[in-house]
Amino acid sequence: MHIPDGIITIDQALIYWILTILIMAICFYKLQKDSQKDKKIVSMAIFSVFTVIITSLSIPSPLGVPIHFFLIPLIAIILGPYSSSIVAFISLIIQALALNMGGLTSLGANFIVIGFIISITAYFFYTLFKDLNEKFAIFGGTVIGIIFATLGQIIILLISGTMSLNALLATLLPFYLFISIIEGAANVVIISAIKTMKPEIMEINE
Repeated sequence: MHIPDGIITIDQALIYWILTILIMAICFYKLQKDSQKDKKIVSMAIFSVFTVIITSLSIPSPLGVPIHFFLIPLIAIILGPYSSSIVAFISLIIQALALNMGGLTSLGANFIVIGFIISITAYFFYTLFKDLNEKFAIFGGTVIGIIFATLGQIIILLISGTMSLNALLATLLPFYLFISIIEGAANVVIISAIKTMKPEIMEINE
């Protein structure tokens, strides 16, 4: 889902960077006011390392295109959307500089999609349904987060004039729906394991 440099014009990239800076300022402000700040900072550092590693792995898929998992929905559910947005921002910078994934001019757009949209929508869906059925909330939050991020990327690419709407819908939506289902199921297993073995991790955002 990383948009490389050169796809988005500089004026559009600047707008996404400004939005990113504003969002990050809010996220850091929220973190400073958080009573669990110290625990969250340690968790965010660990999750940042895992995110860089796991999202950089290319896994073969039946669709013929390697898949990359996001991990951001999982972090949003565990630590909250502000913390997961910061983790996403840090990870995207490292990936752009060290792994040639995405780019620096496009980093703002990538953050809006991969960091902000996924975090907010996944966490909102999870909190909305967790009291009804937590496993459904985890799975649905992951799927909804990734699908909304895909729609966000489609809008950004449409504005850039890169591809037509039909082409984007036909290629991106089925691909990321496939990924979201796998990642949603994995997140249910992971969070269930965390609640069994290290339940205090799930209490950090409470």
